[in-house]
Amino acid sequence: MNPLFATMPTSIFAVMSSLATEHEAVNLGQGFPDFGWPDDVVARAASALAESNQYAPMLGLASLRESVAAHYRRHQGLAVEPGHVTITSGATEALAAAILALVSPGDEVLLFQPLYDAYVPLVLRAGGVPRFVRLAPPDWRITAEALDRAFTPRTKLVIFNNPHNPTARVFSADELDLLAAACVRHDAIALSDEVWEHVVFDGRAHLPLAGRPGMAERTVKVGSAGKIFSLTGWKVGWIVAPPALGGPIAKAHQYLAYATPPNLQTAVAYGLGLEEGYFAGMRSRFAVARDRLAAGLGAAGYRVLPAEGTYFLCVDLAASGLGVDDMTFCDRIVREAGVAAIPLSPFYAEAPATNIVRLCFAKKPETLDAGVHALARACGLFG
Repeated sequence: MNPLFATMPTSIFAVMSSLATEHEAVNLGQGFPDFGWPDDVVARAASALAESNQYAPMLGLASLRESVAAHYRRHQGLAVEPGHVTITSGATEALAAAILALVSPGDEVLLFQPLYDAYVPLVLRAGGVPRFVRLAPPDWRITAEALDRAFTPRTKLVIFNNPHNPTARVFSADELDLLAAACVRHDAIALSDEVWEHVVFDGRAHLPLAGRPGMAERTVKVGSAGKIFSLTGWKVGWIVAPPALGGPIAKAHQYLAYATPPNLQTAVAYGLGLEEGYFAGMRSRFAVARDRLAAGLGAAGYRVLPAEGTYFLCVDLAASGLGVDDMTFCDRIVREAGVAAIPLSPFYAEAPATNIVRLCFAKKPETLDAGVHALARACGLFG
């Protein structure tokens, strides 16, 4: 038995979703939408079941690789060709393949915390040595000083998530340039998890890390159809990388999943070619849901932090006048108030912030309203 995984705690998402089911609670914890997927993309997947049900090519269907490349040329101005694209069974598989391919035992890997909970176990499994940049509430900013402390001559890989889960930050051009300059200076590869790239609000535009000076040749970009189309169960992702980096990652991918369902790939290829109206409409619908939840929480007395992207917004318990830590708060409200949230402290590997909880707003109005009602009731538990 491998002690690395045998001693690892159960994911906080599994814990809170199980409690939500057990207590029949409103689940504003786990980040899946209950509205917003494009029916024509789903219909294309259904019709494609009659076309092919055998293994797809290891690198992905040619139609999807071409569609991914064209999508990024059109939406982000990146010089991407189909040969830069490998289709994976979800973004997490893309991350795993990249980490296994690029990290050798003893290599240092720089990560920004709070962080997606899969990063550290994958780095450790590859023999990497994690080093952390701590992002602090309420602004979660990247600073030159923090980067200078974290980078060393042994830094091989930087894992970066933008837009950022769980904080809902969309990092600025200045912050991206600080990170890009540090990567170039230390000759480090960037693994840029950009699965939320289309879920940005208030007129923001996603800025890909590969588009910053000196980064095209050293960036592995990860994307996700699940986030773009609100179809998280499909598990269709991809990497975009120059051949020198993408080739080894594809070799790792062939021994992890090998291939992804062809009907889903066909549908995603169709979806990525949709007109801008789909993407603008999707963002607008989620922004309305964000604003509904934020307004309800504010009226109930909670201090809500800005949500610039993703499906999430965060609440500052201390600023809300609640003298309780995030784990205690989330455990009690699901059991006693009937609503599930996610504490942020499990997203830290060290020195956690313990006063922030994350809520998912990618829900129907009636779900959000029920959650707000339960959260308003929950304030009385800590008075």
